[in-house]
Amino acid sequence: MRESTALDQMICFQLYAASRAMTSLYRPHLDPHGLTYPQYLVLRVLWHDGPTTVRDLGRTLRLDSGTLSPLLKRLETQGHIRRERGTHDERTVVIHPTDTGLALQEAVGDLTQQLVCATGLTLDELTQLHHLLSRARGRATP
Repeated sequence: MRESTALDQMICFQLYAASRAMTSLYRPHLDPHGLTYPQYLVLRVLWHDGPTTVRDLGRTLRLDSGTLSPLLKRLETQGHIRRERGTHDERTVVIHPTDTGLALQEAVGDLTQQLVCATGLTLDELTQLHHLLSRARGRATP
């Protein structure tokens, strides 16, 4: 007799499954614009913060350069961002949103509120969940 995997009892599996479910909610809103969820996150940072360095973008998104570089290359190929070498230090690369990238802010907008409604959680529950996830992530980060 095969032993149960008890995945539903594993907090790591619940986090993984919830993350996949949440990001899949974005797909119908992003697909028409040719964007993936990680690309949307890059653009959200640029819309909010303006031009930023690759290093700072990686820190904000918690992505290493091996993951971030191809993502930025695709966004640049799509015409949503441009990369520019720093004037004081050529090793620094600054990411700028293009006019096309900025126009996506209007087209896509802030999907957060719309998608939060899809969870069926109250504002208090979402606030508590956010707090707990932030604490857990902070402790689990090496």
